[in-house]
Amino acid sequence: MLNWNEYRKELVPRIGELGKLSPDTLQGYQALSGAGKKTGHLDAKTRELIAIAVAVTTRCDGCIAVHTAEAVKAGATREEVAEALGVAVALNAGAAMVYSARALDALSAVST
Repeated sequence: MLNWNEYRKELVPRIGELGKLSPDTLQGYQALSGAGKKTGHLDAKTRELIAIAVAVTTRCDGCIAVHTAEAVKAGATREEVAEALGVAVALNAGAAMVYSARALDALSAVST
């Protein structure tokens, strides 16, 4: 398995390097990432649990590394993370069902 703590330590400087090469990209990302904090509608733990679920569905190891650490800092329990992951699994399966229907629709268009 991946050493998540080491990976996170290696990832942060690389993101900083990208920020030096393309500062507007990093600034845009930071603006998007910070937008939810400004509304105050969700607490930090909830935002991080959502981020973990999305990270799993988008298969982003860096996102998993960062947001699991942030979720723990925000007070998330292992059980809460597991529940968020259950939602991610359910949605991935649901998305596969929906896109299976689309594939069948595309197949029908070719067949006619």
